[in-house]
Amino acid sequence: MGEQLFAIVFKRRIETRTRAGKKGRDKWERGYRAPRPEDDNSAEIAARLAEKMPEWEALDFVPGESLPDGNKTTEPMRYGIRRWRDLFNPRQLLGHGTGVEVFRELLDEHRAAGRLDDVTKAAFVYLAFSLDKMLDYSSRASTWEASKQAIGHTFARHDFALRWSFAEMAPAITSSGYQWVTGQVEKCIGELVELARPDTVNDGGLLGAGTPVKHPPVTVTCSSADQLLHVVDGSVDIVVMDPPYYDNVMYAELSDFFYVWLKRTAGQVYPELFTRRLTDKDNEAVANPAKFDGQKGAKALAGRDYQQRMARIFEECRRVLKPNGIMTLMFTHKATGAWDALTKGLMEAGFVITASWPINTEAESSTHIRNRSAANSTIFLVCRPREAAPADSAQEYWEDVEPLVARAVRHRVEEFQKAGIGGVDLYLACFGPALEEFSRHWPLKRGTPRPTPEAKKRLRQTALFEEEYDPYAVTPEDALDAARREVKQWRLEQLARKSAPGALDPLTSFFVLAWDAFKAPQFPYDEGLRLARAVGVDLDAQVVGTLAEKKGSDLILWDSAKRAAKAALGSPDGGRAMVDALHHIANAARSKTLAAAKEMAERAGLLTDPAFQQALTYALEVLPPSRTFSGLSLDGDLAAAAGDFEALENLRRLALSDRVPEPEQLKLFAEEAA
Repeated sequence: MGEQLFAIVFKRRIETRTRAGKKGRDKWERGYRAPRPEDDNSAEIAARLAEKMPEWEALDFVPGESLPDGNKTTEPMRYGIRRWRDLFNPRQLLGHGTGVEVFRELLDEHRAAGRLDDVTKAAFVYLAFSLDKMLDYSSRASTWEASKQAIGHTFARHDFALRWSFAEMAPAITSSGYQWVTGQVEKCIGELVELARPDTVNDGGLLGAGTPVKHPPVTVTCSSADQLLHVVDGSVDIVVMDPPYYDNVMYAELSDFFYVWLKRTAGQVYPELFTRRLTDKDNEAVANPAKFDGQKGAKALAGRDYQQRMARIFEECRRVLKPNGIMTLMFTHKATGAWDALTKGLMEAGFVITASWPINTEAESSTHIRNRSAANSTIFLVCRPREAAPADSAQEYWEDVEPLVARAVRHRVEEFQKAGIGGVDLYLACFGPALEEFSRHWPLKRGTPRPTPEAKKRLRQTALFEEEYDPYAVTPEDALDAARREVKQWRLEQLARKSAPGALDPLTSFFVLAWDAFKAPQFPYDEGLRLARAVGVDLDAQVVGTLAEKKGSDLILWDSAKRAAKAALGSPDGGRAMVDALHHIANAARSKTLAAAKEMAERAGLLTDPAFQQALTYALEVLPPSRTFSGLSLDGDLAAAAGDFEALENLRRLALSDRVPEPEQLKLFAEEAA
């Protein structure tokens, strides 16, 4: 499609003087300008690249590998990108190719002079890492981050989606380009040294200067996690793992972007680590439907493949761990199917979850300004080898364990919320204690069979697992459902605050808890399905087409205006659901006047209805406040929902200030402003 330069970012050096009149430290000021004719060097670049390319292709300096068919590689392929080198424009390709050329010249010089010892090899590998980092910040997919006024890297979104505008880093200017990427690698080396040899850093910590420290050997290996053949049985004290997150990231597919260049640099130093043409996709432990392309139920087959591979990895970890050893792993995924697969693999490998801790990684204040829901917490699970159960141990049943799971969640949910965990993260955090209790009693069966699902669901079950439906089966997802129900009840009690927690109708409960959990109008359909289950509504029959729409794999909540336009508002008196009354009032205030909205509420008897007052209390705590109240500029569906908030809050102030308390979230915004 071609490209056009439309902005130049530059830095201007500003000299400073001290009070004594001496030259001070230089400052740099960033500026922007439109491109000039002399900025267009595309003809010179094309000529230079045409001159160099025959030599580079003959010496294999630039990647000629084609993109393979995959889950993520279809994105650039649909726009005509066929080879990995096509992800770079001519100027970028010339720069990266020159980097490889200079690297190889230096390596050949050291090899010919006999100076390629282990330390020098390591230095060349670190230099290769620097060149690979430069790729990340100078491709057709590297972005400009306006908030930071800096170049963002290629994989900010973990995909190869087309970027309609992109930025590229100039390779040879002060504090940028090669100077910056080598500095970043140097910083990482320093951090690794500090981890391996903390006694070398006198930071006033536990290890002071001169403290004798015994340094065990550090061995780094490159091996598959399900075949740790170099580690003997029962010899490891602790395993620390950050496993792949189900279908969240297709690591191998994305890694080829770097691998095809890295094997032309670091691969010349350690060729035994770069024997493949591209990275190994077949043996990767991710739920990648591309592995089963053309097969019926590819997505389900991918999920089962992930569970089986993770189970083999956990079995190998169980083998090498000492009987009193410990394994910690982190996991974050909004889909409970991913949690189910991971936990089942853990338990089948002989582990029990003994503790769990959520780590919140993003400030709560930013959750309302995203258009899509996002999980900001990582859950750390602590696992130990399960002791063998006595041969005569009695079978445990889910009906006896379910109350224990619910009690474990209720015990921890308040602690998590006080620690700043909220929204969808609160549900995820409570998965930990639920799975702790569940794993202690595994394996489980049902004393009473689960009702046989509808024929459609039964067919789907068969397609997924290719085995007969077992009405007595219990899975980790049962524990997650119990956790979700407990968090639902807890959140409704918290949102009620000063008034007694009322029994919201199911549809209004779904609306309130969806906004409370996801902090966005758009969230995964599967998670909406599980929330609907927890509150007792049929998602497809009662929510979709009434309160929301299904778009691809997502669910999008409608605001009052959208519902009115689609004739989906229901009765203004809240006879079907009180969310209908809320949206009727909000739409009247937005499309007519606040007085008209108040008159409608009076006619329907809503102002004296405790159920309406309760629903209004909940809604004002979860809807995003408009700019009038928060000072934040919103757009799209978020702005529409904020319009509903403003209409409802104005009605509360006009007619219900003595019966419905001021939203707690407005007090938080007021405190931030102060």
